[in-house]
Amino acid sequence: MEDLAQFRTEVRSFYATLPDLLSGLDGPLERGRAYLAARYDAGFGALDYPIETGGRDLDKEFINTFRKEAPSREFANAVFGFGIGIDMVLPTLRDYGSAELQQRFLRPGLRGEEIWCQLYSEPGAGSDLAGLTTSAKLDGDQWVVSGQKVWTSGASDADFGILLARTNPDVPKHQGISMMILPMKQPGVEVRPLHQMTGVSSFNEVFITEAKIPAPWVVGAPGEGWRMAVALLSYERSSTGAGGGRRPITVERLISLAQESEARQDPTVRQDLATLFTNRKIVEWLNRRRDIHPSLTKLWRTKEGRAAAAVATRLAHMQVIAWEGEPLGHDKKTLVYGICDAPALSLGGGTDEVQRNILGERVLGLPREPSSDRNLPFKDTLKN
Repeated sequence: MEDLAQFRTEVRSFYATLPDLLSGLDGPLERGRAYLAARYDAGFGALDYPIETGGRDLDKEFINTFRKEAPSREFANAVFGFGIGIDMVLPTLRDYGSAELQQRFLRPGLRGEEIWCQLYSEPGAGSDLAGLTTSAKLDGDQWVVSGQKVWTSGASDADFGILLARTNPDVPKHQGISMMILPMKQPGVEVRPLHQMTGVSSFNEVFITEAKIPAPWVVGAPGEGWRMAVALLSYERSSTGAGGGRRPITVERLISLAQESEARQDPTVRQDLATLFTNRKIVEWLNRRRDIHPSLTKLWRTKEGRAAAAVATRLAHMQVIAWEGEPLGHDKKTLVYGICDAPALSLGGGTDEVQRNILGERVLGLPREPSSDRNLPFKDTLKN
């Protein structure tokens, strides 16, 4: 068993080396690759992975210590563009992937050598994800995949996508799905960016036409895709609840904004800021609990982020949405981005309504919502 105090000393020494390492690196992907490679090589890139897969087999206390010792948000943001792989896909491969998949993908992914995207949602399969129609058919030693995905973050930069596809339409919809690894840089995979009101195009449509996947690149077994999907979504919600993914406007930024104006004298504003600070502390404390359900922390962080955007709008008044022209890092532009991006907090990783259903059914034991097609073969169900 490793000593926590000694571990904390190691972490601080590692973080002290980063300013020199990242100096002169401008692009977020370039900085992310340098940071992740250094983190992995220093022994901090796979803290909770088994030793046989290159990890240290440490518990949550050590992981929380590593995050807490980060000297600034700059290093937390250094994994921008790599979060889907680091926080979602690779833990799923660690837990459910074959030895071949683990050997092929874990180390390069953890070192930032490969970027991942998540190919789940479709135009006709959003909250009802099990209604997906992208198909994969085995042809000799490879799968042939055709279909369409949407709302795919980071697809334009991704080397690989973790894909849900239907491999058997003759069984009920949850049973005929498989999880596969799709090489993104191949003929038959077309990525079309979707322009968002934030001014960026982090979301994409992905059109797949007879793309190829090696036959062994199935996570779990064919037909086990729904179980794999739920496992990955659990990691996504845990990551979001712990501060990964989209970054809400911070309460410190809002306090600073209030201090720059007469709003600091407004008791309602002061109460709003106190509530935001309290909510953030609640999320931090919830994440320290063992075995906390990820939907709970995800919901709390969503609440925090959307409330922060509402407070920012009141403090800056409505002209905030008309601010233009400054670089993204400028204070005003950051506020605009945070306000416009806040609704997405309630969508990524499953809507707030989905999270509440999960908590009601799986935590509180309430009856499952009725469904008329749960036991029908998928080919016989009504399609969107």
